[in-house]
Amino acid sequence: MKHILIIGAGRSSTSLITYLLESCRQFGWSLTLGDLSQELAASKVGNTPNAEAIRFDIHDEWQREREISRADLVISMLPAMFHFVVAESCIKHQVPLLTASYVSDEIQKLHEAAVNAGVMILMECGLDPGIDHMSAMKVLDSIRESGATLRGFETFTGGLLAPESTGSNPWEYKFTWNPRNVVLAGQGTVKFIQEGKYKFIPYHKLFRRTEVINIPGYGYFEGYANRDSLKYLDVYKLRDIKTLYRGTLRRVGFCRAWDIFIQLGATEDSYRMEGVATMTHRQFINSFLSYDPDNTVELKLAHYLKLDLDGPEMYKLHWLGMFEEEPIGLNAGTPAEILEHILKKKWTLNESDKDMIVMWHKFDFLQDGKLRQIQSHMVVTGENDRETGMAKTVGLPLGIAAELMLQKKIYLPGVQIPVHKEIYLPILEKLTESGVTFQEREIHD
Repeated sequence: MKHILIIGAGRSSTSLITYLLESCRQFGWSLTLGDLSQELAASKVGNTPNAEAIRFDIHDEWQREREISRADLVISMLPAMFHFVVAESCIKHQVPLLTASYVSDEIQKLHEAAVNAGVMILMECGLDPGIDHMSAMKVLDSIRESGATLRGFETFTGGLLAPESTGSNPWEYKFTWNPRNVVLAGQGTVKFIQEGKYKFIPYHKLFRRTEVINIPGYGYFEGYANRDSLKYLDVYKLRDIKTLYRGTLRRVGFCRAWDIFIQLGATEDSYRMEGVATMTHRQFINSFLSYDPDNTVELKLAHYLKLDLDGPEMYKLHWLGMFEEEPIGLNAGTPAEILEHILKKKWTLNESDKDMIVMWHKFDFLQDGKLRQIQSHMVVTGENDRETGMAKTVGLPLGIAAELMLQKKIYLPGVQIPVHKEIYLPILEKLTESGVTFQEREIHD
């Protein structure tokens, strides 16, 4: 009997757990779900035969070694900082490991040890990274095999609100993933290639340099660049490509309004603010503006950032309650932590809210002397605030990969990501059966 250990029972693991509980029923496998909250783990497992929920503490070395040693596959849904210690234990006990997180430099250094142990450590196998790799590589490999020359590749992914859940929300957005990551998104310098030229965008300019994308049947979106597209030159074997750009999708108008927080300094995370315990939303915004007792906070902000008082950006801030004398509700925090706390009041999914995951690729290539373009997109809508599109598109690839790894249908020792045909083709095939599909179309002038 194959035994699966899943570490972490948070929101993003819901679809993964559901999928693998069904696999256990179908194949006679067993599953242990570990979390610091045994109650949370138990609520995800229910009364499923051959499945148990345990309190699991990653810092408890004895427990960690025991549980990993008795597993045939480990899936870590822990924060990325804990994957290294899990990976070390998996290599020690020759147990394959699966995660949705990016490969860190630290884990990459374990590649040779994993190869020598015959252990597959498959990472970046969720949504982004994950489905983006697999769906892109399928088309990229197909174009290469046709003898064409790749000239450009752009890809965008966004976790958004489904149109039916937008209501009066002018941002058309709520948190569908880690709120902290949303608040800190884009910090640092963005790097990409455009028409053979290396391009760099500093953080304070990022949200004013956007691209508008039309997805048939779903309307217009705007995309801003992710931090470092250049590392995918080697991952996707694109060293001779003229354009390479990876980005994040939002609804049109989001980025210009979000840029207000950046220009104010409200996304800064390097220092802790004073007087937070008695601070209101309005005072938080005012703390970044010059002292002027004769003008309102709204007027000062509009003048400082050259905004129309009755414009869409100011309306979005009013909707969030940024000018209200409402206590923040924190005793301390950095500007970014305080902003996150305020945003959660309006951007947390309600029980009936549905999220929507959108992914879009564009491939430019030269074939028989003619420039051609393929566009590909995927849209997945959640059911509610628990069975979200985000959880589905993160969890299903992991669940499918786990099933295939346990059946020995995919095996590549070492630290891997799903850019190899023997990995991405069977996973994409199973994703299609689960309703996660891509629509491709060739664009003609």
